[in-house]
Amino acid sequence: MPISLLHLNKTYDGKPVLTDFNLILKDRGITCLMGPSGCGKTTAAHILLGIVPPDSGEITGLDGHILSAVFQESRLLDWLDAIENIRLVTQKAVSVTEISDMLDRLGLSDSMRKSAVKLSGGMRRRVAIARALLYPSDFMVMDEPFKGLDDERKLQVMDIVAGYAAHRGILFITHDPIEAQYLGAEVVRMGEGI
Repeated sequence: MPISLLHLNKTYDGKPVLTDFNLILKDRGITCLMGPSGCGKTTAAHILLGIVPPDSGEITGLDGHILSAVFQESRLLDWLDAIENIRLVTQKAVSVTEISDMLDRLGLSDSMRKSAVKLSGGMRRRVAIARALLYPSDFMVMDEPFKGLDDERKLQVMDIVAGYAAHRGILFITHDPIEAQYLGAEVVRMGEGI
């Protein structure tokens, strides 16, 4: 069953960020939100995730859906290593072997036991992506997930994400039309920001 964001409105400090925003998200495949900074892309994602409430409007179709997310910030615990950061979220649903295999696919085989504080920005992004991919969800929100990755690594990671889109829905936020095209995403363009 698709997830529908219907007539969402959100205002911050008297400035409208979302006005009568509507979006239908499919159970499989990638829907990409694009638009200028400040147009409400991240706000829409945060409302979907339940992080912030809308001022009005509703979300339907969430019943039974389990969501995972890659935020703009990696949101890792610096004192834990890559495996521990993922294990903290996935708990017993995902084995250490599965985590290690995913980190290896993402090019982190030599760094999976380093504390997160010792990882580069691009490495931290890949750990955050691995965490969201491995979490037993059927829908994923990815807010500018590939920032900080060099071009070769980005293509490798995008190929992995595209493979997961065959089995789950993904809301993908980016400023880069090439990323959206590469992933075969359905693009939704949002209006100008305030």
